[in-house]
Amino acid sequence: MPQINAALVKAVASEFRSSENKLRDQYRHPAETLAFFDVKPDQTVIELWPGGGWYAEILAPYLAEKGQYVAANFETKPATETRQSAYYQSAGLKFEKWVNDNQATVGNVQFVTLDPPAKFALGEDNSADHVLTFRNLHNWAMKGELEGVFKAAYDVLKVGGSLGVVEHRANVGMPAESGYMDQNQMVELAKKYGFELTASSEINANPKDTKDYPKGVWTLPPRLAMGDEDKQKYLDIGESDRMTLKFTKIATK
Repeated sequence: MPQINAALVKAVASEFRSSENKLRDQYRHPAETLAFFDVKPDQTVIELWPGGGWYAEILAPYLAEKGQYVAANFETKPATETRQSAYYQSAGLKFEKWVNDNQATVGNVQFVTLDPPAKFALGEDNSADHVLTFRNLHNWAMKGELEGVFKAAYDVLKVGGSLGVVEHRANVGMPAESGYMDQNQMVELAKKYGFELTASSEINANPKDTKDYPKGVWTLPPRLAMGDEDKQKYLDIGESDRMTLKFTKIATK
């Protein structure tokens, strides 16, 4: 495991982070994960769909002084109103407000809109050091949009830059609708778009996760989709078993 630098230790331990989010560190290992992805404080890092900002709380302050944090956020100005577009709009606006309210700590955060299939572009080609995505691949896969995301990540990365993936790890044959994704299939998809798998880690593995729940991965914490039914059982299992993969852009296609 790569050494965790002092700036990253500080960002993870910071009082800026909510106590609720810190409770998840036992499952998500943010310091070890970001060190594994080799994210340095002077780099340009794009996070795909930061959602509620769990990783943004760490990454944005970490990159504020010398680097650049870019949020590939939800669409906040949807062309059509659907239940899902309204959800994304609300979450995206909430994240924007969080950034604005905390500008002194998070610095000059940049935004792009990732709204497949209408908007895939993540920035200028060959401009980013890292593209990171945490537990999002299934969302795009369920809509047939995952290949476009991999291509967009490849295009925006510099040669030698990396796509860092943390995702719920499926047993063979599980559908994306379960929330879990097949690790070998993700490796093959990345290769298709020009990436090379340069490292994998078991830092976010969970052997207690049997992956056979009534409401898929969302049965487990933090979602606990079954409510109080068998709640302690699912709390004892903890968060999902996750793959942690580092793909590197080795050359321009």
